[in-house]
Amino acid sequence: MLHGPNLNLLGQREPGIYGSVTLAEINRQLQLEAKKMAVEISPVQSNHEGVLVDAIHEALGKHQGILINAGAYTHTSIAVRDAIAAVNLPVVEVHLSNIYQREEFRHHSYIASVAIGQISGFGMQSYILGLHALVHYLRTQEATR
Repeated sequence: MLHGPNLNLLGQREPGIYGSVTLAEINRQLQLEAKKMAVEISPVQSNHEGVLVDAIHEALGKHQGILINAGAYTHTSIAVRDAIAAVNLPVVEVHLSNIYQREEFRHHSYIASVAIGQISGFGMQSYILGLHALVHYLRTQEATR
């Protein structure tokens, strides 16, 4: 699970848009849900693009997929997009808010073209839905091998 810039401020940052849930609570809920599904997750948050790129690279050979909320890097970072394409792991992009109901610049995602899917607008539930989607995809792929 990769969390991008400013997500460390969840719970206090623009609660009208992002709600009152903290990043710690999102990670806690994801861990609980992962346990129910018999999978493991490793949450990482960074405000630095290069740290996220490095985490994507490090996922290769270590993790089966990536759940990502790249925050503002969704709309600006070709580097994050290229890192995802380079490791060729299944990626599900998630957002707390519906990025298509917000400012025009948020309507474009560099990640969408290299992700298996995108979930936005359901608050913390976007993460849970994204985790379920990623695990379902991975299990379906495994079953067809």
